[in-house]
Amino acid sequence: MRDETSMPFERINRGYNATFQNGRLSIGLVVPIAQYGQSPVPDMADHLDRIQLAERLGFKAVWLRDVPFNVPSFGDAGQLFDPFAYLGYLAAKTTDIALGVASIILPLRHPAHVAKAAATADVLSGGRLILGVASGDRPEEYPAMNSDFDARSEAFRDSFDYIRAMGTGTPQIENGFGKVDASIDMLPKPVGPKLPMLITGSSRQSPDWIARNGDGWMIYPRPGVAQDRVLQDWRARSADLGQAPKPVLQPLYIDLAEDPDEPPSPIHLGFRSGHRTLVQYLRQLEHIGVSHVALNLRFSASPVEQTLDDLAEHVLPVFK
Repeated sequence: MRDETSMPFERINRGYNATFQNGRLSIGLVVPIAQYGQSPVPDMADHLDRIQLAERLGFKAVWLRDVPFNVPSFGDAGQLFDPFAYLGYLAAKTTDIALGVASIILPLRHPAHVAKAAATADVLSGGRLILGVASGDRPEEYPAMNSDFDARSEAFRDSFDYIRAMGTGTPQIENGFGKVDASIDMLPKPVGPKLPMLITGSSRQSPDWIARNGDGWMIYPRPGVAQDRVLQDWRARSADLGQAPKPVLQPLYIDLAEDPDEPPSPIHLGFRSGHRTLVQYLRQLEHIGVSHVALNLRFSASPVEQTLDDLAEHVLPVFK
């Protein structure tokens, strides 16, 4: 393990603090916790039962997505529900599991609405919100909202700054989304000192901007050596900028085989393998500095509940 793990991450709220601990890997799940490899639209019939089961079994977080439109060429309609309405529902139906969003498409929403909804979900959940943010990767959604896809870089930054400002005691900001001065305020405030905001991919920003401004970084799966290089660059850049260590997380599609030693065979953004092979891979990610992996069961062949039980028995204990 690298020396950087001796410095703890910033403490922000209950969900962030429990999910991210420097030098240790935690495991969460992408919502919907469902099999829908043959269709872009999942069956959400058992969505709450499975999230509550995940909480009982000890998964650290569940991750919702912001998919305003079903874009056929994209091939995935997400969890169907509006993420903020869904966060409010899950806040009332769970007690401990972190509620993450990976990620809110900032240029397609007014940041006042995002700041208000996110702080509300954070308060209602007792400080369990982790807010991932992104610039968006589905061009078809932009004309539907009369937004400029080519201007999303600046819009992302302006929205990010606006949301940050709304969490302060006396918010003041002026940019492309509007002007707020000391004559008005936004309530509620987040439970902790701020909303934990994690940046997805590049979001069309410079690496230095991401290192300075994000409370963590969401990256995509890569082969081990390539991912290690990305994380080494991230840590070196952060250190050069005087930044304290911040968590890095990634998703991973898995199909858990019955044979615990089955070697990996590739699937979309992940692999099929036995649980011992999966543990070995996750240990490698922990070693190179990944703080959290969000498992996606979309292409799982086994029943979802069985896979969750198997993960809880054979994988979660390794990373407690």
